[in-house]
Amino acid sequence: MLKQITVFLENKPGRLEGVTGCFAEGGVNLHALSIADTTDFGILRIIVSEPTQAAAMLKEKGYMVKLNNVVAVAIGHSPGSLHKVVQTLRELDISIEYMYSLTSRHNDHDVIVIFRFDNQEDVEKKLADNGITVLSELGGVEK
Repeated sequence: MLKQITVFLENKPGRLEGVTGCFAEGGVNLHALSIADTTDFGILRIIVSEPTQAAAMLKEKGYMVKLNNVVAVAIGHSPGSLHKVVQTLRELDISIEYMYSLTSRHNDHDVIVIFRFDNQEDVEKKLADNGITVLSELGGVEK
């Protein structure tokens, strides 16, 4: 499983810049991100090169931060690739809490989908046992 940082941000100009500036200063490489907003705050979900270090840096700067486990799945560039994964999850009775994707420069897959499940236990093994490519890292991402 990969470590994902979740940061709760006020919906104010400059709050995202503060996070990215913190990473730039600390030499932390950003691999993936997703932002969902509500009326008063945004939920920033990020995968970085050094999640434990990055989370500590953000906490020091006063951000509300949480580390979560997520699962990264490689998806090919062909019709039905994501459907196969979603169908397998349904067959295994695994509920998706949320997901987001990023493009990949890897030769074996075009897209990586990041999943958070309501029950993370043994999901990677179950997916792999059903022919789904589960990634243990993204460009040096810490597990």
